[in-house]
Parts: sequence; C-alpha cells; structure tokens
Amino acid sequence: MKQGRIFSGMRPTGKLHIGHLSVLENWVRLQDSHECFFGIVDWHALTTAYDDTKSLPDHIMDMALDWLSVGLDPEKSAVFIQSQVKQHGELHLLLSMITPLPWLERVPTYKDQVQQLKLQGKDINTVGFLGYPLLMAADILVYRADTVPVGVDQLPHLELCREIARRFNYLYQVSLFPEPQASLSRQEVLPGTDGRKMSKSYGNEIAIGIDSNELAQKVRQMVTDPARIRKDDPGHPEVCVVHTYHQFYAPEDVASLEESCRAGQIGCVECKKQLTGKLEEILAPIREKRKSLEQKPEWVKEILAEGRKKATLEAEKTMALVREVMSVGW
Repeated sequence: MKQGRIFSGMRPTGKLHIGHLSVLENWVRLQDSHECFFGIVDWHALTTAYDDTKSLPDHIMDMALDWLSVGLDPEKSAVFIQSQVKQHGELHLLLSMITPLPWLERVPTYKDQVQQLKLQGKDINTVGFLGYPLLMAADILVYRADTVPVGVDQLPHLELCREIARRFNYLYQVSLFPEPQASLSRQEVLPGTDGRKMSKSYGNEIAIGIDSNELAQKVRQMVTDPARIRKDDPGHPEVCVVHTYHQFYAPEDVASLEESCRAGQIGCVECKKQLTGKLEEILAPIREKRKSLEQKPEWVKEILAEGRKKATLEAEKTMALVREVMSVGW
C-alpha cells in the first residue's frame, strides 16, 4: 500500500547535469513507496525565458530522456508535461482570486532574482514571474499531494503552498486540500569544473548523459590546488574541486586520498583519473539507457501521453470539487 501522494517537477532548460542526480535518485526511491506525479514544468520555464522559446520542445525531450534514463518508471509514476494538463492553469487562476498580493511579494527569491536578472539586461518584472510560487502551489494542490520532495531553498515556496491550502479550506469551510509536507533530500551543491556554480552558460557542467571521452576531458579541466606545482608538493584538498567530487561520489576513499594529497604522495593527474573512473561507473549505465531511448522518440512521447492521461484524471477530480466549492463552471 502506498504511503501517500507526491508531486515534484523540474523546469526544462536543457540537459540535466550531475548536480541533479541525487534529486532524481530520490524520486526513483519514492516511486516504490508513494503515488507519484512528476511534471516537466514548461510553464515555469516561460517565467524567465518567455522571449526565447524555440528550444523549449528540445529541452522537454531532453528532460524526459534524462528522467527515464536515471530510472523513473512510467508503470509506477505519472511522467508528463505540465502544460498538457490544463487543470494546472485553471487552478492557478482560481487560487489567484484568493491569494493576497503581499504573500507573493514577500517570497525571498522574488526581489533577488528580479534584481539579478535586471543586471543581466533581462526584465522579469512580470505578472507571470511574480505568480510563479502560486503556479507551483497549484501544481502540488491539483493532485492533493501530501508530500513534496524539496531542497532547503524551496521551503519558503512550500510554506506558501500550505498557507494557500489553509486559506482555501477556511474560506469555503472544506477540507479539500491537504497541507503538503516537505521530504527533504540531500541536494548535491556541486561546483562546476572551474569552481563556480555549475551552469551550462559557463560551460563547466557535467551532463548526466555525457560520453566517456568528454567526461575524462571535463575532469582533466577541473581546478585543483593552485599552490601545488609539483606532484610531490603537499596539497590542500579543501580548496580542490576534485576533492569535493570525491566527497560526494567516493566517500569511502576520501580519508586516504586526503592523507596522500597532504603528504604529496598522490598527484593531481592520478587523483583525477580515480575520479573519472568513479564517475564513469555511475554514469555509464545512464548513458547507455539514454542512447537507447534516443532511438525511440515516439515511445518516449507515448510515455508522456500516458502520463498526461493519468495526471489529467486525478487533476480533474480535484477541479470538479474546486468548481463546486467556488460555484463556478456549472
């Protein structure tokens, strides 16, 4: 028997990198114990990329391929595209009628992101961007999900979702929406190969589906201790990007590697070779499955279509109750 219902999603902005891997692996585990709905949230992508949508269909397919390659099972979970389940948009609209504007303006990331992107020459001071936490709430509540796997940075958005659920239930004297709780997962805040935030725009990311040669090249480019000139110089692993990756992907080897590095007994080239081997071991099965799926685009589309049907069925059940409670659509 399933323990509860989960919704989670990701914005399709390009191929996923290994920083997303722990999140997806958590989803794979949860689909065995929970009723899961996983949405490729393309409407959310429009909140910041509304002026350049040509690549969106390709990004959606890339995300579907990455999800399925890591192990999301369409027999266990509904995997779908957000915009194909119109009830997300309908609930967003209806919830906007009862959501106080200051609730959205106080979301911690709102003003920061508006300012940051303004410095980059992009205007996201739009109704759509202001309302993205409300759309996120609608994504969750339309399935009456009781659990949402999130990182710590998403907790304010989930608290807003709970507030909206409470307000709706109070206003209409019903118990329609549960107040979803967080399932905190370890999110790998991995740096890019150059030590900066991992980002495709910096060219410092390691894609989940990366091939062997490119993986080896990416690891060779990783920034190491700048003070270490010769192989036998004592190293400082705490400033080394390679060491950070070893901590995530080879924790059983970290102590000995750190000791050898500080003693100048292992060089950066050998350390990088070991990391390449560990990453190849993890990513090779994902890569092979992705290559296989790339040859079956119509089958992937069928999976998304079946996911849409499952999601629409449950979302419509919720919306029928919402319409009745709010006396609309009769």
